Amino acid sequence: MNETRSIVDKFFLVVKGLCMGAANKVPGVSGGIVAFVGGFYEEFINSLQKINGKAFKLLFSGRFKSFYRYVNGTFLSLLIFGMLVSYFSVSKVLDYFLERNELFVWAAFFGMILGSIYYIAKDFNHWSKRTITAGIIGLIVGISISFLSPAKENDNLLFIFLCGMISVSGMTLPGLSGSFILILLGNYVLLLVDSVNALYDTGAEIVRGDFSFTENSARLSTLKILAVFTTGSAVGLVSLSHLLSYVLKNYKHITTAVIIGFITGSLGVVWPWKKTIYKTDTYGEVLFASNGKEIISNYERYFPDFSSSETWWALFFVLVGISILLGLDWYGKKRRQTV
Repeated sequence: MNETRSIVDKFFLVVKGLCMGAANKVPGVSGGIVAFVGGFYEEFINSLQKINGKAFKLLFSGRFKSFYRYVNGTFLSLLIFGMLVSYFSVSKVLDYFLERNELFVWAAFFGMILGSIYYIAKDFNHWSKRTITAGIIGLIVGISISFLSPAKENDNLLFIFLCGMISVSGMTLPGLSGSFILILLGNYVLLLVDSVNALYDTGAEIVRGDFSFTENSARLSTLKILAVFTTGSAVGLVSLSHLLSYVLKNYKHITTAVIIGFITGSLGVVWPWKKTIYKTDTYGEVLFASNGKEIISNYERYFPDFSSSETWWALFFVLVGISILLGLDWYGKKRRQTV
């Protein structure tokens, strides 16, 4: 971990945070893949693992500089800053395109994940009975998660806390989409749409000097839910990082094989050719979230129609997604050669 970073390195750390934040917002795409492909996955996990008893001892004793250096503060703060900005900017751009060109967006994501599988697997030369078995297990788990049916929305605070702990796995486990898990748990709209919008609206009102939200019980309830979810995410992020740090140090090859299998299995989640199934009431009427959007229940996948020009455009965007990852691979090699 290096605290003496150039301005360019710091800028790209924020960009990587933007990409991780955007990836975590989209069902089927994992922020962990961004970290893995971007070449900072292990530093990310090891930095989070440094948030431990020693770190809190430094913090509470007033040794702030020592605390900052110990937890790799420059790296974490810039990365997290990028993630937060992404939730209110890049992710909204993605929402815009998902509404208007959903097929092409999913096609690009599909291509990026295909490229990430190549990126991770190309230099992995440790296949054995153990790693092949681990890869198959990861593949089966990934496929199984892809075809689970979502639950109903639940605003119980203990469940919200658990949602935070579980959903943040997408940032630490490449291939496991935290937002897709929230769909399966039934709380995607509540936690990643309604709550984020409530925080954005509240912030905007405070800037204008409007504090009327303090009398809005629904808004306060949503903000409380977001606070509990954020706390659960922080606890999950740190606790998972400790586990993963241990696993990566002691079972690196097996872990990599599981990740390769898991990402391959998760391709079913981002299969571009799918029909969105919305939640309906007992009368068959589509249910809407508080922001006016239909509530997604699941996806019905189908094979592409190759007689359609739209299909060929989608395939073009698959290639674009693959090219992005190949470009990152090329950039990484070139950068290593000049160091």
